[in-house]
Amino acid sequence: MQEAVIYVWVSTARQATDGVSLDSQLSRARKWCEAHGHPIASKHKDAGISGAMMRNRPALKQALDEVCKRRGVLVVYSLSRLCRSTKDAIAISERLNKCGADLCSLSEDINTATAAGKMVFKMLAVLAEFERDLVSERTCAALAHKRSNGYAGRRQTPFGYDVDDDGRLHKNTAEQGAIRLAQRLRRNGWTLWGIADELTRQGIKTKRGKAKWYPAQVRNILAKADRAS
Repeated sequence: MQEAVIYVWVSTARQATDGVSLDSQLSRARKWCEAHGHPIASKHKDAGISGAMMRNRPALKQALDEVCKRRGVLVVYSLSRLCRSTKDAIAISERLNKCGADLCSLSEDINTATAAGKMVFKMLAVLAEFERDLVSERTCAALAHKRSNGYAGRRQTPFGYDVDDDGRLHKNTAEQGAIRLAQRLRRNGWTLWGIADELTRQGIKTKRGKAKWYPAQVRNILAKADRAS
């Protein structure tokens, strides 16, 4: 009977801290191994790290090395816990096949010990990547539409504007006055350092509410004002 190598992964620090998702994956994998008579050789986990690229997850590399050495079965909770791209999915499948190891994905009920399992694994990987691409396209389109209609996200609110509850930009009178002051001083030959010191002296706050201005911030608001004019 093949030995099992269990691999689990969570991508956020919160999940890694509370451990719920990791425990759930491990529990499901252990039960499957017990039910199918696969002794567990090792368990590997990547916690709280980005997994967009397979090479960014050291525990996954260890799990693949281990399962290939043992010619065992790699057990994962779902394909999304294993890889995030078709390229990586196919690379893993081919590596396991080459060394005589198998893959079991519990959520999709895939077992690459069978020809059908290999085919379904590759098809689902392609569909999963396609869905992520669609979500990305819809998000980009929505943001472009909002920008074209005067909307902006709160984190991107430029100096001189405020954002209402609907995400629409409105001019901030006081900040617009500060921009005009900075433009006037610049036309009169003031340096960025000098303008920053003057804005600080007049008690004008930055967009983040800081009392101290720096040349880079002045350069930024002047450049955005020039583009808007």
